[in-house]
Amino acid sequence: MRYDQLEADVLRLIVGATDSSVRAFGEQTVTRLVQPVLLHGAAEDELTQEARDALATACANVLTISAGELHDALATIYDGILVDDDLDAEVLTAVSALAHWHSYLEQNRRGELYELAIRSIEDVDHQVSADLDDFLAAPEMAAERERIRRLLEPDGT
Repeated sequence: MRYDQLEADVLRLIVGATDSSVRAFGEQTVTRLVQPVLLHGAAEDELTQEARDALATACANVLTISAGELHDALATIYDGILVDDDLDAEVLTAVSALAHWHSYLEQNRRGELYELAIRSIEDVDHQVSADLDDFLAAPEMAAERERIRRLLEPDGT
């Protein structure tokens, strides 16, 4: 499966899923992308201490934090970014995931969960460098695609 086919497949799954399935998918995916262990790359020269604290708190409480609290945490994080383009990949993934989750919580837009799915696929790709022409050849990528399918397809559970 090529990357563009995988993107189209994920979009189809998101659009066709039940509200409860997309919510469960979103919760599991955002939790996977903001694991506190991934944030150890947040160097002092990348984020202020206040931004690192806000990021750690938002990640640790991602499923219980309100949209308003998450908005405030993201503002603190954005204000505390000290680099232009060299933010640690895991930190960038976590911040992006939090931003998409925040938008989903505020607006209930499935497109934000599609973006979370793509961030999750990119995260796996970052680890295994999947082939764009045969994206599912890497077992880790095939497993991520299966996780997404299982959570979103009505008969996938």
